[in-house]
Amino acid sequence: MPIHIDPIALTLGVLILALMCFIAEWLPVDITAISVTVVLMILGLVTPDEGIAGFSNSATITVMAMFILSEGIGRTGVIQIVRDLLVKWGGNKPSQQILVMGGIIGPITAFINNTAVVAVFLPIVEDWCRKRNISVSKLLIPLSYSTVLGGMITLIGTSTNIVASGVSKKLGYGDFSLFQFTILGIITFVVGLIYLAIFAPKLLPDRKPSNSNLVNQEYGLKDYVSEVVIKPKSSLIGQTLRSSEIQRKFDLDVLELIRNDSHFPQPIADKILAAGDILLVRGGRSDLLKIRDERGIDILPDVEFSGKSLSETELTSQEEDVAEVLILSNSNLIGSSLKDLRFRQRYNATVLAIRRGEELLRERMGKVPLRFGDLLLLQAPKESLLGLQTSNDLLVIEQKDVESLRKDKAWISLIIMVAVVAIAAFDWMPILVTSLAGVIIMILTGCLKPGEIYNAVRWDVIFLLAGLFPLGTAMDNSGTTEWLAKNLVAIGGNLDGFWILVFFYLATSLLTELLSNNAAVILMIPVAVKVATTLSLNPMAFMFAVTFAASNSYLTPIGYQTNTMVYGPGGYKFFDFTRVGLPLNLILSVLTPILIVWLYGL
Repeated sequence: MPIHIDPIALTLGVLILALMCFIAEWLPVDITAISVTVVLMILGLVTPDEGIAGFSNSATITVMAMFILSEGIGRTGVIQIVRDLLVKWGGNKPSQQILVMGGIIGPITAFINNTAVVAVFLPIVEDWCRKRNISVSKLLIPLSYSTVLGGMITLIGTSTNIVASGVSKKLGYGDFSLFQFTILGIITFVVGLIYLAIFAPKLLPDRKPSNSNLVNQEYGLKDYVSEVVIKPKSSLIGQTLRSSEIQRKFDLDVLELIRNDSHFPQPIADKILAAGDILLVRGGRSDLLKIRDERGIDILPDVEFSGKSLSETELTSQEEDVAEVLILSNSNLIGSSLKDLRFRQRYNATVLAIRRGEELLRERMGKVPLRFGDLLLLQAPKESLLGLQTSNDLLVIEQKDVESLRKDKAWISLIIMVAVVAIAAFDWMPILVTSLAGVIIMILTGCLKPGEIYNAVRWDVIFLLAGLFPLGTAMDNSGTTEWLAKNLVAIGGNLDGFWILVFFYLATSLLTELLSNNAAVILMIPVAVKVATTLSLNPMAFMFAVTFAASNSYLTPIGYQTNTMVYGPGGYKFFDFTRVGLPLNLILSVLTPILIVWLYGL
């Protein structure tokens, strides 16, 4: 006799398991989402067609197109044009700097993906801080928060808004228009920016000076970078670094070879070693002692550095330099280790240290899987670092102007973006159609090359969306959405409608910190709408509350991707985000519902 399991209980079980997987991060979020879809199909909670419907959902395709359009804007240097305004009007007072930066960046993120904007502006703000002798830790959290606030001004400012529009259409309320909640978005943006300008300079630490010594102060490499000399009877004599395998067998990187006052930078793997050669190496003391005993080298004493601390001068020259690079969210390096990637050979660069939030890795780095937001300290030939600036996997924090930008196409890409927005704004065509048409025109006009569109798409976001839409379908099919709504109505049915709106805002905001903004929207909007209709309240008001709460994530460095991007470069600690973000979250948790009731009714 077959065992019958209540569909609601089964769906709730899958939902709880999914939440646990998202929070524990046993797998990447996109893989978790697809796994959830597979489980739902196996259990019969969704049909195979419903299981793959997320890939053809208009919201998923629109998000994909907007990623590509943002890449076209970035490739043609449109955003770089405004950096001169930042330097010209920024001034010297932190409040003025935050107002000018937010005032410039916020409106840009109303139309361009905010992770792309942060990727472009992060090096610009770092350079600005260096020139004005400002601590970058004073400005990078405001940079991230300004893009989040600005992204809520239009439908296309963030993928979350587009996803919310798709859920609204599925529930029978139609797509959101391009400027559906623009007035609400502008008011919350202005209030948020004023808050940041007044309080962020007081609440944020002066932790990372603009002229900081990366090697010593920021990464503490004094005890990890040493000089060793090859003794006359060393077994290394006559061998190359490659054939000696000392870099493979030990946790060691040879940064430079010095012979008779001549300096030989990377690549030096095939240089034949001789007695008296001095090697500048990165490695722990224990590994150096092992090599000394096994291979016949002497570790030069600390007195060699007397009168000065280890700094970039020992690692830089006319050919060599030291730089920080950030692992981007769509990087192909994520999940692989430096050893698996053959990083040194691939980029002709040596990783000296890895900063992962508050954690600093300086030993046994070769086997550590890389993550989004990791900050790598590299030592490499200047040409290699310049070449990295065109990489889609890494962002060089201290960027120089590179010739790869198609600046002659800037006005074309800008016209295309304006046309995409304007045609959709006047309801002549859906944003899905105009954005896809914009992608084609970007390629035909040379703003983008065909191969670049695939690297532009955040495939983890696309698979996350495609994998989560079926979970919403399963909740609807099984009656779980209605069950949750009935229980919430029973609990809070005696509350005023405004406070129920506030409850959904707070619940969504918390869920976003645990999962992701897109996941929160997909899961929360159907429940919020069901509660609203049951209590004869305005369902659009509840959809807007959930949408805004899902994106306005300021409590942690992992709640929103732009927060993760500035975590390492700003030298922040985890609770720096909470210190600034919690008051902002609380302000918006009250202000946004009030504005929604005032603008759209309850």
